Amino acid sequence: MEPSEKDANEVQREEQQVVNDVEPPSNRNVREKTFLHDIADILPTEPPLLAIPSNSRPQLQRASTSGTGAESYPEGGLEAWLVVLGCFFALMAAAGLLNTLATFQAYLITHQLSEYSEGTIGWIFSLFPFVVFFVGLYTGPIFDKYGPRWIIAVGTVFDVLGLMLFSISTELWHFILSFGLCTGFGASLLFTPSFAAPGHWFLRRRGLATGLAATGGSIGGVVFPLMLESLFPRLGWGWSIRVLGFVSLLLATLANLLVRSRLPPAVNASAHPDLRIFRNRAFLLCTIGIFLLEFALFIPVTYISSYARDNGFSTAFSYQILPILNAGSAFGRALPGWWGDIIGPFNVNMLMTLGCLISCLAIWLPAGSYTAGLVIYALIFGFASGSNISITPVCVGRLCKTQQYGRYYATCYMVVSFATLVGVPIGGSILTSDRGNYWGMIVFTGCVYVAAFVSIAAAKWCIVGWKPFVVF
Repeated sequence: MEPSEKDANEVQREEQQVVNDVEPPSNRNVREKTFLHDIADILPTEPPLLAIPSNSRPQLQRASTSGTGAESYPEGGLEAWLVVLGCFFALMAAAGLLNTLATFQAYLITHQLSEYSEGTIGWIFSLFPFVVFFVGLYTGPIFDKYGPRWIIAVGTVFDVLGLMLFSISTELWHFILSFGLCTGFGASLLFTPSFAAPGHWFLRRRGLATGLAATGGSIGGVVFPLMLESLFPRLGWGWSIRVLGFVSLLLATLANLLVRSRLPPAVNASAHPDLRIFRNRAFLLCTIGIFLLEFALFIPVTYISSYARDNGFSTAFSYQILPILNAGSAFGRALPGWWGDIIGPFNVNMLMTLGCLISCLAIWLPAGSYTAGLVIYALIFGFASGSNISITPVCVGRLCKTQQYGRYYATCYMVVSFATLVGVPIGGSILTSDRGNYWGMIVFTGCVYVAAFVSIAAAKWCIVGWKPFVVF
């Protein structure tokens, strides 16, 4: 055999090994199975929920999602649900800050940083989610190998320290270092284990468990802006942010006590990331889709309060519109997770992406200048975009083994972090180029959602083929 042929065979074997790690055998064979074989593989011991007559045409199939076939999951019990509660507290402290960015942006642009443009200030609040997701590149593999305890403990220290430094910041670079870097680093160490830990306790109900944990970020996004709106006039910036820091300290401490992993690490577990997993087309396309979802998400979340203020709404309402959005997001994190357990996380993700697209172009663009229109948009977009946080981790979990989930989730969101870094400044630049007119930014956001839908649908197609009604 020629050397070139040997090299080609070696590369082919390496690529096949990566696919074997990422994609379970039952998923790779799903195209070759008939509908009856699919049902037999997936539900070997459980009776069907609905008996379909032989002369009826079935509308849904179910693709197998078992990772190894040897793992067992409690699927409930006090210990499992306490882990979910701990993840809820951790995400309230970490993701709650992500959902409060518009409040910080609206305050700073009229106070300490009033001489800077929207786009310049946007770098502070794009750097924060970038660090949250990018640091996860190592947080996930470390979780897989060592568990969550020390990760969350260190994250608590940096999260609270960053907020205390944020409270005494006066210059642009102060805010970048304290909030963007220090608080972002701490929030990342709280963020990633909180999405990985429920997967150690749930498989069949993983979407519901992850969704309930993710509602912590939405609850934080309701409580924190309303709390700050009440405290800013009475205590000023400094002590308002310090109160927020003490609340975060309490939440993160509770998370330290409750969050734990259960499954042993994989035999070949490493604390280092492995970019070879992108050789799998489904995982690559899924990552691109999540990249685009997060790119689009943070534009409305960051600018909706400024939009309300610039369109003549009161200062109080401009602060309140963000909690309204996050209230919708709370339901949008729990319910899609539950639906994902029934019709599949990829299907739910695509439906919710369409919801984001329609709400931006059919409600925000034509009717956002009216109170009713903006409130309806905030509720619908909040609900639809809530699944960006709760259901996308479950989608990633469908493409790997549970013991490797932290690595795959972190690698995916390492790429996604760059979307959060550039999304908000690009939105601000479009806004500046349109001389403060928001229509260009809104249309741009809608176009990004179109591309996200296509990428997620393509990732599903790589696993199950062109079967729109398959449960996956």
